[in-house]
Amino acid sequence: MNPLFTQLSLRAELHLALSKAGFSRMTPIQSESLPELLAGKDVVAQAKTGSGKTLAFSLAMLQNLVLSAQHIQGLILAPTRELANQVAEEVRKLARELGNVKVLTICGGEAIGPQMSSLEHGAHIVVGTPGRVEEHLFKGTLDLTQVTHFILDEADQMLDMGFVDAIENIAVYLPPTRQTMMFSATYPKDIEQLSARFMQSPMLVKGETESLNRQIKQQFFPLKNNKLRFNTLRLLLLQHKPQSCIVFCNTKVETKKLFLELQQTGLQVAVLHGDLAQIERQRMLLRFANKSASILVATDVAARGLDIEDIDMVVNYHMALDPQTHVHRVGRTGRGGKKGFACSLYGENETFKVTQLSELYEREFNPSPTPPLSLLDKPAYKPTMVTVMIDAGKKQKVRAGDIVGCLTGENGIGSAQIGNITVQDNQAYIAIFREAVKPAMRKLNAEKIKGKRIKAKRLV
Repeated sequence: MNPLFTQLSLRAELHLALSKAGFSRMTPIQSESLPELLAGKDVVAQAKTGSGKTLAFSLAMLQNLVLSAQHIQGLILAPTRELANQVAEEVRKLARELGNVKVLTICGGEAIGPQMSSLEHGAHIVVGTPGRVEEHLFKGTLDLTQVTHFILDEADQMLDMGFVDAIENIAVYLPPTRQTMMFSATYPKDIEQLSARFMQSPMLVKGETESLNRQIKQQFFPLKNNKLRFNTLRLLLLQHKPQSCIVFCNTKVETKKLFLELQQTGLQVAVLHGDLAQIERQRMLLRFANKSASILVATDVAARGLDIEDIDMVVNYHMALDPQTHVHRVGRTGRGGKKGFACSLYGENETFKVTQLSELYEREFNPSPTPPLSLLDKPAYKPTMVTVMIDAGKKQKVRAGDIVGCLTGENGIGSAQIGNITVQDNQAYIAIFREAVKPAMRKLNAEKIKGKRIKAKRLV
């Protein structure tokens, strides 16, 4: 059984925060890394996504935070805006009992002016993406001279995205006496080289790595030339008609291109990549989680941290760059004892990758036949759900119960025809079974919620 958090010498406020959040026992990566981190050592920690890495480095940083000092003491770098925002939110929750701990996010894809203003007012901790942090340093709007804790989160992904130069430039501005922590899902040689440059005699600790799920049905489809890639994907989607499918690409450019191409075929598709504005990303994820977009096209980086159950199918539109990433991708399906299904497309020069995976899984992966071309003549299939957005939310005192009450009132729809309801500050999103969308839209646009007329529209 994993050890208790109460066995750690932490501030009373952090123990209280852990208790309130329902954390009693440490995960393997936490129990391995926290004693070393709390002793002030530099640590490289390898563990799979969702294993509790953020909590580990947050505790080590907050334990030594000087609350009365209004300068930046902690710098956390993450590969994407979404991950940076997730990390910042977790740090804020954990720091709540300490008092007024100011945590700022500074990421690309957002206006730099408001970030500069926020930095002028001081902060204890900054969470950001390498490119934007580097930009602030070059502008002279970010002071890292008193940082005591430097954290690289999802370091392997930052390397894959080409952030090495930016990280090196940022490190120049940091004091030489500091604690450096590096967290990564994999441990390629590049990570070892990076740690040697930025860290002082780092300890390597390992938690749970991505486990092999040999129950997932995997098929591999050879491509004689790259022009066949898109139609092979279409054939697989039209044959299996998954209600929830993630299609992985290796780059942001490929992701954007494939999303537009699939949209043109009439399929309901969502996309995740680093250039999306936050509101766009939230809506894409809602549509996919609500099963009103059957297909999510994403890079590995963009898909990190997603917690969506019941993925029917995973497609590797491009083979993963390494076997461990492949394991992570296909592990999105077949969770909770359910049947999983994964398809991988590969070119002639990638046959060696299939051989590597055969050795890893200890089974033979033979080429599978492409589905019949006649499927391309069939119309695009429709998802079972549609997501409807209304222009009222928490700030208008709207609750999920108010929306259900409106929809199921006189001449409304049945409660069984309503799926997930997500209420945000000024909007709410409702998943509705496709056959009930028209009467639901009429009802929402005709009735009042909290005494006010609201506007409803379908998200596509």
